[in-house]
Parts: sequence; C-alpha cells; structure tokens
Amino acid sequence: MDMGLMGARVLVTAGAGGIGLEIARSFVREGARVHVCDVDDAALAALRTTDPTVTASRCDVADREQVAKLFDDALGILGGLDVLVNNAGIAGPTGKVEEINPEDWDRCVQVCLTAQFNCARLAIPYLRQSRNASIVNLSSAAGKLGFPLRSPYSAAKWGVIGFTKSLAIELGPDGIRCNAILPGIVTGDRIRRVFEAKAQQRGISFAEMEKTMLQYTSMKSYVTPQQIADQIVFICSDRGRTISGQAISVCSDTQMLG
Repeated sequence: MDMGLMGARVLVTAGAGGIGLEIARSFVREGARVHVCDVDDAALAALRTTDPTVTASRCDVADREQVAKLFDDALGILGGLDVLVNNAGIAGPTGKVEEINPEDWDRCVQVCLTAQFNCARLAIPYLRQSRNASIVNLSSAAGKLGFPLRSPYSAAKWGVIGFTKSLAIELGPDGIRCNAILPGIVTGDRIRRVFEAKAQQRGISFAEMEKTMLQYTSMKSYVTPQQIADQIVFICSDRGRTISGQAISVCSDTQMLG
C-alpha cells in the first residue's frame, strides 16, 4: 500500500532505539527522510551502522537549548518538516506518592510532557509550510487510566492528551493534524524494568507481575513497537488526512493498570 510519504521530512525524538527506532524505520520504508535524536550515545553510534540513511543528533528534549540546536540540525539536513513524532519519554520513579523524590517527579514530567511542548513550538512554523503536516505525541494507556505506584508517569501522559487535543484545535485551520498514540504494554527493555520495579515494590516475582498486568488486557498480549509504528505512519499519511484531535489506543484493550 502506497502511503504517499515519499520524500516526507520527519523528525522523531528518542529515535535511536525501541519504539522510536521502529517508527523511524517505518517512515524510511515509505520513502521518507528521517532525522532522529536521542540521549543514548551507544544507540546513536549503532544507528550510524544499522540505519545509515537516518540522520541523528544527540539531544535531551527536556533542555530547550538542546532542542533549539536539534531543530537547527534537523532543518538544515531535511530542508523543512512534514511530521514531528514526540516519542521521547521515561518511566519515571516507582513508588507511593509520599515516597517519591520531587526531583524524580519533575524530571518525569519534563521529559514525558514538557519536552513535547519544547519541540512542538519550534516545529509549528515549519509544519505550516507543509502540504501534509502532522504532530504525533506519544501518550500511554496510563494517560486514560490510573496507574498506582507510577503517578508521575500517569499524570504526564494524561497531560499529553490535553496538550494534543488543544493543539489539534489551534492548528486545524493551518492544515496541521495532531494526534496522540496510547500504547499499552509494549515489548522491550523499558517495560521489563517497570515490571521488575513494581514486582519488587509488591514482593512478588517478575513472572507474577507480568501475568497480572497482561490479565488486565482483553487480548492478554503485549503490543509490539512495529504495531505502534504502523499506526503512526498511517495517520501521518495522506490516507489519514482527516484524522486529528484523537487519542488512539494501541493497547490490546487495556482495561486497567495494576
């Protein structure tokens, strides 16, 4: 299926590994030109070998000076922008609210929510010049459900949906679409670390924690990074031209988070 993305100019944050890398690769397969950023030096180094067509910058998207440099780099290489994927996020601390270090709370909200503002505000003037412009913000199933022992992460991801819907209303007249993707339990190192931390908090095994979390989904299954990437490519393509202001779940029908 031709998604009509040949030559599209795409910026993906935290794109050197995990979900972000699958998103970048999926756009490349459609003929798009992709620039990514990341804070993982090893992943950035590996990217130069595994995906030489993807250009990259080192950037902590919670730092506005670094974001400004990122946009200088990306726009200098791409020559414009059609798609911004705000993928960067961190798991944040695991623990009861009264036990959480306030600095850990701040960092989680900065990376998972404020960083999306940092990138969107610089992207919008360039997206206005595009004939098929999209912003995609990564939220989470935790952005529509409570998530005990993960309050900073959940609060930030709820905020992402409010930010996305507000942007969609503001930018619709300019022809810029804005949507949020809400992944569920996505395979990878991050969810393993989350399950390990929650299992330790509860005094149970990793296997017990994993079984409990998957029982909260109708399909009793993980989501893959590729499934997330496929959804994003579709809504950013010409076929998704009328999809905006949506919080789209790709989560095996997650009913609750334990």
